[in-house]
Amino acid sequence: MGHGIAQEFALAGYSVTLYDISEQVLHQAVQRIQSNLALLSVHGLLSQEQIAQALPRIQTHTDLKGAVHSADLVIEAVSEDLPLKQRLFGEMDSLCPAHTILASNTSTFMPSLLAQATQRPDRVIITHYFNPPYLLPLVEIVCCPQTSEETKQTVLTLLKGIGKHPVEVRKEKSGFIGNRLQAAIAREAFAIVQEGIATPQEVDEVVKNGFGRRLAVAGPFEIGESAGWDLWATIAEQLLPTLSNSTQVPELMTQQVLKGELGIKTGQGFYYWGQEEVHSFRKRMMLGLLEMSRWDDQGVLPKADTNDID
Repeated sequence: MGHGIAQEFALAGYSVTLYDISEQVLHQAVQRIQSNLALLSVHGLLSQEQIAQALPRIQTHTDLKGAVHSADLVIEAVSEDLPLKQRLFGEMDSLCPAHTILASNTSTFMPSLLAQATQRPDRVIITHYFNPPYLLPLVEIVCCPQTSEETKQTVLTLLKGIGKHPVEVRKEKSGFIGNRLQAAIAREAFAIVQEGIATPQEVDEVVKNGFGRRLAVAGPFEIGESAGWDLWATIAEQLLPTLSNSTQVPELMTQQVLKGELGIKTGQGFYYWGQEEVHSFRKRMMLGLLEMSRWDDQGVLPKADTNDID
């Protein structure tokens, strides 16, 4: 995630420093950025001139002090380990200028848990990107009670300025917005399979070829209002009592973990993941997201086609 975030700021004209404890990891990060930029160029989303200007703006550093000593904004993207993040925020707090905003890409932890590790809770904020960050425009913005209005507005303005779609999460809540919605879908998907209603493959086909396509261009409230809340209320009255409301990890998911059938990382899950299958899946995902990158700011139509339909 870190290199993808750095890539976007560099393309927008900002000087960026990538920090890691390993030169090898930093080298790989730069290589991935170069690969990403080349892919965007091949698909007509970037010019060679833009790439040539962006790459020199990215520096790397294995010394935290050297990386952050003059930073205006730091976005932390280490693993989801709270003690590690708190330790890093404490170190950055002592090394950064007083005006520096300390942000985190966490998808799990509340900003107040990170703010308490610093002497500047008013300048701590969550900027939660979705992967890959250079193809998905959303960034969830989460403030803690101490986050200042100035900090929030500065980050919102900055993200809008580089072409992102920031959304403010109005209270601290685990999972924010996106992951809460994803978790709800996953819980019901596992319940459908456990009850024998459908196989995992059939569930995926329904999502990919049905309502999932609508969700790419309209949100649940827009879709609901297109049908009418009276109809949705009738459906909800009949359907909601039958949906899963379990607060436990689905038994079927636990079984997969115990069997070591974790998906791509082990080569087997509900699907078989050989090298060819992994390549095909990733290519399909990437090409789909690249095509969506051509859409207009409302995510409704490809830019080239907006004048063809009334």
